[in-house]
Amino acid sequence: MAQIIWQADFYRRPLQDAGGQALWELLVCDLTRTIEFVALCPQSQANAQWLVKQLQLVADKLPDTIQVFRPQSLSLITAAGEKLGITVEATRRTNALKQWLQERSPLYRNMDNYTGEAYDLLALEKPPPTPLPEKLWGEQWRFAALSAKDVEEAFQERPIPILDMPPALMPLQLGLASNTSIPGVIIYGGRQSMRLARWLQEANPVTLNYIAGTPDGLVLEAGLVDRWIVATFEDQEVSASAQIYEQRKQQQSKGLHFLLVQPDNSDVTFSGFWLLRQD
Repeated sequence: MAQIIWQADFYRRPLQDAGGQALWELLVCDLTRTIEFVALCPQSQANAQWLVKQLQLVADKLPDTIQVFRPQSLSLITAAGEKLGITVEATRRTNALKQWLQERSPLYRNMDNYTGEAYDLLALEKPPPTPLPEKLWGEQWRFAALSAKDVEEAFQERPIPILDMPPALMPLQLGLASNTSIPGVIIYGGRQSMRLARWLQEANPVTLNYIAGTPDGLVLEAGLVDRWIVATFEDQEVSASAQIYEQRKQQQSKGLHFLLVQPDNSDVTFSGFWLLRQD
């Protein structure tokens, strides 16, 4: 039986009640938005107990999992989930919910209790990127590319200890042709290879971006708002490769890219492989 998955957001909106108290809004939907549930409460009532009562009203059957993308929502929804026996998953990949939030965004300005403050429902405060812990540094790294066919076939069949290839990110699922070039980054971790792969899995990688600057860098977006500096470089050839990497992401692969960690360049043993895409 397929798992029932909901996506939820619970946070302050640019609204207030008659007494001038800020209002919080709970939005809950399923992956197809067949279910859509909205409830408002004063900030003084924004707690796990209120959430428990509301979640029980959403549908006849509670979900197996609730996905949450906003850090400020996570602890309250997790607490409510524990009371109801629901797993709560922290993930940026809440596409149905984010689409709904974008559609709802213009509505608040037309409400009588709109506060007039500027807002962006999808904006999250992100800390400045932190250097990867030195004990995890690999020996070398490089930009690479694989055909969509190789991504689909080569890694699924290999005994890789950590393999993260969500069905929604598979090239065919994204409508990419089998010969599309999928850009990526390979890290040769040497003796630290498995330790690095385990750390990455716990960090929950989302996307790996080239950031131009002085020096240029590779920044890993992970978790809900975490950012990690994977590498910095000033070499012009490396910067040119980085630009090609970003161009492929934006113009060919619909944002799909990969991260591969292996002990060395023999291509015999792999420690971890992740399919990534801009959230």
